[in-house]
Amino acid sequence: MMENELFRVLKEHGQEHIFEAYEKLDEAGKEKLAVQVERIDWSIVAMSNHVMESNEELAQKRGKLEPLSALEVSEIEKNRAGYEETGLEAIKAGKVGAVLLAGGQGTRLGSDGPKGKYNIGLTKDVYIFERLIRNLLDVTDKAGCFVPLYVMTSDKNNDETTAFFEEKNYFGYPKDFVKFFKQEMAPSVDFNGKLYMEAADSLSLSPNGNGGWFYSMAVTGVLKDVKARGVEWLNIFAVDNVLQRIADPVFVGATIDSGCVSGAKVVRKADPMEKIGVLCLEDGRPSIVEYYEMTEEIINSREANGDLSYNFGVILNYLFRVDKLEEILSQKMPVHVVEKKIPYIDENGALIKPETPNGYKFELLVLDMIHLFESCLSYEVVRDYEFAPIKNKTGVDSVESARMLLQKNGVEL
Repeated sequence: MMENELFRVLKEHGQEHIFEAYEKLDEAGKEKLAVQVERIDWSIVAMSNHVMESNEELAQKRGKLEPLSALEVSEIEKNRAGYEETGLEAIKAGKVGAVLLAGGQGTRLGSDGPKGKYNIGLTKDVYIFERLIRNLLDVTDKAGCFVPLYVMTSDKNNDETTAFFEEKNYFGYPKDFVKFFKQEMAPSVDFNGKLYMEAADSLSLSPNGNGGWFYSMAVTGVLKDVKARGVEWLNIFAVDNVLQRIADPVFVGATIDSGCVSGAKVVRKADPMEKIGVLCLEDGRPSIVEYYEMTEEIINSREANGDLSYNFGVILNYLFRVDKLEEILSQKMPVHVVEKKIPYIDENGALIKPETPNGYKFELLVLDMIHLFESCLSYEVVRDYEFAPIKNKTGVDSVESARMLLQKNGVEL
C-alpha cells in the first residue's frame, strides 16, 4: 500500500493516529504496519461503533428454536460394530483428516506460551499436545494408517508451537502427516473504535476466533494438501479437551451412515443451568444456541419422559464434509464483539496493561458454522470418558478436574 493510499484509508475510518505513528518509523517498520492496515476488514471494526451507540453487545438474531434429538449412547452401542467398520474404511481410504484448533495462549492457566504446551503431569511431564496426539494414535494404531493432522496456530504462538513439536519429535506422530497453518488475525479497538497498537510498528492484533479455521486453511494454501490427499471429511477439535476422541471411527461411521453432511459430539447437560452451548434446530436447520441466549422457558422445557428438551451440549468436536465446507466458504459468518483487557502502547510509547476491560476484540466462532449446513448428526458421548476441558487452573473445567478424569480413564500422570 502506497503512503498516500494508507493515509486516505486511515483518515476515511477515523484512524489518523495510526498514520502519525507510521510517520515515525523506519522503512521496515512502515512496510510492516502498512501490510497490517491493508489486511483490516473495516466492516468488522465498524461494529464497535454500533456496540457503543446501542450500549449492548451485538447479539445474533435468532430464528424459531426447536429441540434436536441425538443419536444416544444406547443406540450407538447397539450399532457400534457397524459404525466402526464404516469409519475405519473411510480412514483407511484416506478420506478423514483432523484439524486441531490451537491458536490460543495458556494465559488463564498462568502460562504465556501456547495452551497445548501446558504440562498437566504430576509425577512426569504430560503435555496437552501430547495427550491429544496419543488419543489420535489410538485410532491410527487400530486403522493401521495415519490420519492427516492440520494444526491451526496464530501469529502469537506459531513459532513456539512448531518448535515444540520438533523438540518432542511430534510425540511419535509422523511429521509428514502434520501441517501447520496460521489463523487470520483481527485488530483490537478501544471503546471509541480507535485501533490499538501493541508496538511502535504493529497494531494490536489477536486471533480472530476459531470460526475462521477453514478460510485460514484456504488462504494459507493448506487446503491444497487436503484436496491432494483426497480427504473428504475433516474432524475439528479444540486444544483444551484432553479426553476427546479424534477421528473417532464410530463417530465418522455414524455420521456417514446417517447421510448428514456434518456431525457434532454432544454430552447431556449436567443440569439445566450448565453454561454450555446446546445443539438444536433454528428455522428447521441445525444450530447451536449459547446458554446466555436461552430463555427460562427453553432452559426448563422438558419432554414427556422428563428429559430436558434442550439437553445436548456441544464439546467443540465436529465433523464436516469438505465439499460442503467449500460451498459455504464465501458466506459471511456472525462476528462476535467481545470486551477484553487489551495491552497497548500509549502516545509516549509506554506499554499499558489494563486491569479492567478497555476495548473490543472481534471473533468468529466455529459453532456458528453449524447453521450453514443443511444437516448435522447430534452424536452423544459419555461425559466422563470424552469431556475433560481445561479452561481454568482450579475449579470447574480446570487442570484439577481434567487430571481426575484422566486418572479415572487409566492415564498415568
